[in-house]
Amino acid sequence: MTVESTAARSKPRRSSGKRTTTSGTRKRSQAAARPELVQLLTPEGERVEHPDYSVDLTPDELRGLYRDMVLTRRFDAEATALQRQGELGLWASLLGQEAAQIGSGRALRDDDYVFPTYREHGVAWCRGVDPTNLLGMFRGVNNGGWDPYSNNFHLYTIVIGSQALHATGYAMGVAKDGADSAVVAYFGDGASSQGDVAEAFTFSAVYNAPVVFFCQNNQWAISEPTERQSRVPIYQRAAGFGFPGVRVDGNDVLAVLAVTRAALEHARSGQGPMLVEAFTYRMGAHTTSDDPTRYRKDAEREAWEAKDPILRMRTYLEKEGLIDADWLSGLDEESDALAQRVREAIRTMPDPDTMAIFENVYADGHALVDEERARFAEYLASFADEEGR
Repeated sequence: MTVESTAARSKPRRSSGKRTTTSGTRKRSQAAARPELVQLLTPEGERVEHPDYSVDLTPDELRGLYRDMVLTRRFDAEATALQRQGELGLWASLLGQEAAQIGSGRALRDDDYVFPTYREHGVAWCRGVDPTNLLGMFRGVNNGGWDPYSNNFHLYTIVIGSQALHATGYAMGVAKDGADSAVVAYFGDGASSQGDVAEAFTFSAVYNAPVVFFCQNNQWAISEPTERQSRVPIYQRAAGFGFPGVRVDGNDVLAVLAVTRAALEHARSGQGPMLVEAFTYRMGAHTTSDDPTRYRKDAEREAWEAKDPILRMRTYLEKEGLIDADWLSGLDEESDALAQRVREAIRTMPDPDTMAIFENVYADGHALVDEERARFAEYLASFADEEGR
């Protein structure tokens, strides 16, 4: 091959490269024009448009989202009060994160499967799990009070970040079964620093698993702020693993619904995983054993209270004439009834069978478990012998 022919062949490549650069600049400009935070409802309760995400809901559906958030917050408040009264050993409040959970929970189809952490009380509500069943583990009477397969809602996971791997494996199985459902893994900003989450990102991308990673970035991993965990916004991490990420206003129930629907459809349609970062705020303590006043300022909380997801939605509904005093009064009565049912349920919750801890360890039983059961039964019987003397 001559030098001239080599040079001639190289010209199209240089020209093509120039066109690619121009196209890339245009794409970057378009991306820069888009707001980083997807929002459809401002903190002042005004509807706004977004170029990529939208929802078209009926008045009943809009009222339903507000009702879900109000009832979930009331349940959460009752559980917190019950812990303070000694009825629960611990409670992880979702205060401030109602929109992130209700919006994403209502985006799910019945055949989708959810892997929660220990704070997804609103998602559990959307999946039809009886709120009183969420209390058993925190009271210490069971390891989770519901059948995961009856609602496609897995048991709460206390180990930070491990459910992301569980969700990825489940999603890989869904794909192999040829189903068109999706899987959602919920986790917090603190869990995004765990190795399990990074491994889940890797496996899900490589195997094109139909999973949506839903990160509720509530700004604080117990006492550690997000900026001490990541040099970039959490949603941008997805690009490094080869799949898209998006940041949504986590206090905007409409935007969360729209973004989660799109992410789920992305996963169902064979395009692989997607990361949703719901940018929200934990208005209460990490759990009831935590004191947030020791590590964050009151002014920060007050600024986020102005973005309250429930107040925002109520303002919008009132402006649109979709709710009135009678409707709100009826919702208050429903909230009171739910609170009463929760209080009655927790105080009448039976203690577990003492020997039940040995059940369901092995499907076919095991000699070592049988030995441990016998020794424990003998230990318990010794107390009865002492009382009889």
